[in-house]
Amino acid sequence: MAFKKKLEEKTLDVDAAMQGTLSFKDPVNLRINGKFEGNLDTRGNLTVGSNAQINADIVGDNVIVGGRIKGKITAKERLTLLPSAVVEGDIYPAKLNIAEGAIFEGKCSMLHDFLNADQLAKYLEVDLNSIMEWANAGKVPGHKEDSDWRFERKAIDSWVASGKIGK
Repeated sequence: MAFKKKLEEKTLDVDAAMQGTLSFKDPVNLRINGKFEGNLDTRGNLTVGSNAQINADIVGDNVIVGGRIKGKITAKERLTLLPSAVVEGDIYPAKLNIAEGAIFEGKCSMLHDFLNADQLAKYLEVDLNSIMEWANAGKVPGHKEDSDWRFERKAIDSWVASGKIGK
């Protein structure tokens, strides 16, 4: 008889004032209820509690906002703004759900499944010349359509997570 090993769910619940960079390589369920200032780079689920106050640039898979955020949010799977959410800054979600009552002040650019070189440069926050060098050298996953490079977002996310960026 074969038994499947249950994956342990990693949960981190933060109710404190923190400053700096918080980065996770493995998926976690992160819930922030206090104050945070800096940069957040998460995998899995990030929940910003209704009492949280965040001044940060956030990159995550599934981001659920109930509190106040000032900064850029990139949600690779879904961004949900709950009725108590107040977001000031630009957002870049793959999918977006804004509940009635939520406040959003900024620009929204939806993430697409495929990116061109300019979009990839902005997505990775690197200069266009680096993207073109990597693409022409075969260092970044992508393909050419006529004379333009196309990059699948999921392949790029895997490439970045593997630590091969710029190598």
